[in-house]
Amino acid sequence: MTGPLVTLESVRKIFPDVKQPALEEISAQLWPGRITGLVGPDGAGKTTLIRLMAGLLSPTSGIIRIGGLSPGEDAVKLREFIGYMPQKFGLYEDLSVLENLELHADLRGVVGDARAATFARLLTFTDLGPFTARHAGKLSGGMKQKLGLACALLGQPRLLLLDEPGVGVDPISRRELWRMVQELIDQGIAVVWSTAYLDEAELCQEVLLMNEGRLLFYGKPQDLTNRICDRSLQIRHVEGDRRQLLTRVLRRPEIMDGVIQGHNLRLVLRAGCAPPNLLELDAGAGAEWVSVAPRFEDAFIEALGGGPGGDSVLAQKIRPAVGAYQTVVEAVDLTKKFGDFTATDHVNFAVKRGEIFGLLGPNGAGKSTTFRMMCGLLVPTSGTARVMGIDLKTSASDARQQIGYMAQKFSLYGSLSVRQNLIFFSGVYGLKGARQRTVVDEMIDAFRLQPYLDAAPDSLPLGFKQRLALACAVMHQPPILFLDEPTSGVDPVTRREFWTHINGVVGNGVTVMVTTHFMDEAEYCDRIALVYRGGVIAAGTPDQLKAQVSTPQNPDPSMEDAFITLVQGQAHDN
Repeated sequence: MTGPLVTLESVRKIFPDVKQPALEEISAQLWPGRITGLVGPDGAGKTTLIRLMAGLLSPTSGIIRIGGLSPGEDAVKLREFIGYMPQKFGLYEDLSVLENLELHADLRGVVGDARAATFARLLTFTDLGPFTARHAGKLSGGMKQKLGLACALLGQPRLLLLDEPGVGVDPISRRELWRMVQELIDQGIAVVWSTAYLDEAELCQEVLLMNEGRLLFYGKPQDLTNRICDRSLQIRHVEGDRRQLLTRVLRRPEIMDGVIQGHNLRLVLRAGCAPPNLLELDAGAGAEWVSVAPRFEDAFIEALGGGPGGDSVLAQKIRPAVGAYQTVVEAVDLTKKFGDFTATDHVNFAVKRGEIFGLLGPNGAGKSTTFRMMCGLLVPTSGTARVMGIDLKTSASDARQQIGYMAQKFSLYGSLSVRQNLIFFSGVYGLKGARQRTVVDEMIDAFRLQPYLDAAPDSLPLGFKQRLALACAVMHQPPILFLDEPTSGVDPVTRREFWTHINGVVGNGVTVMVTTHFMDEAEYCDRIALVYRGGVIAAGTPDQLKAQVSTPQNPDPSMEDAFITLVQGQAHDN
């Protein structure tokens, strides 16, 4: 086939009882042998567009053609033509790897000798051969995504639709997924890859950048990045508090966006603006502006109108954290075993008041297990976990009053409305009467939850679901926050908003422990412990970890380079 495999012509989708169209006049062509990225914030319409191409929804108007066929009218013919890996519910977690493959093979009509040959090929391709008897629910995040990809590839589709396959997956697994998909396009398959990771979007041959159902850009990622050439800068040799400096810088009208990168700040200027004076910013006598290469993410933020700014409404409502203890979180030889399996193995760290301390590691490394022990939700097999000097093994209930915990899988109540969740959690933390009503109103205002107060959490866009979960975790104004992958799957603008809140509360003396698979977020941490196979394999500031893997060939490694090199080095040594 020499022409486009997929043609979209003025595609429009309107859902009943929703005023704004989910998709508005989307036109594009998708070609075989290419990865086309679908990029945009929550609610942009990415999943709706993928489901239209998969034939699960019908367009309100416009034309969709896949290999000359219509997903609506020719659904049976297209069933073997399309592989679809949904964002959720693609696997049955109570079935084994092999049982999931068998189920999807039955649905796709793959039988007999072809089934055995296909299973052998896919299990080799995904490295899942040794795990065929393991239940899908027991797989790591990366292995689940590989299994989902294998199920989508049954029947040898010509079009592969992947809806955010990298969500919740560590950098090593994401690179492995990318390598696997690259092999597929070398075979002539057309791939649509929806993603919240803009480094992934940068690797696509073409991208569709969407917002509120509209197509803002369609073309090569580099063509969008070139729009902001010479406007990306760093402030280096910063003196003083870099978080406070970032807040000051983002208040300046010349600055469109900014993030922390280790000891530096990375900023993007608005079009036609010169960088502000560093002395006026109180950046330190040795601070200097240095031009850096623009990133697709910089252009993405500009296309959406700029970043969210640097001031946190939440921080204005959180009282300063005070107390006698300077070391407020401590793990001493912390160990947790589940039968013969050691999830956490003699982990040691100490976190000082007002620090952001990051726990990084591959899926299944033991980060969430460590978090749950530090919150008093799991009892250690051995070792000690303390918060504010309180031993969690002997006084867990007292310790939990000092902690706000945002779980990796939302601990919200789906049968309650947004407002009812806020009232319930504030009551759990002992808030009553006028104080409770005041705090609930403050959280609604800080996280802009007014439009969703009567909605169930499960119906919320992901970004607002994350906001509600964070609101429920901070209602009692705890001096310590545990955030387990708080921004998993959300877009860069929402992630910046979250980190504005985190930076703001840390400025009030709150201590934050965080896990994340976004390596750019790890740059915000004061210190990091890198966890692998239940143990800490490296610790230090982001810049110290990057320096450990610096080479003449890569003198300025990224945080992702450091993560992958250190973990793979440990795996090789073992």
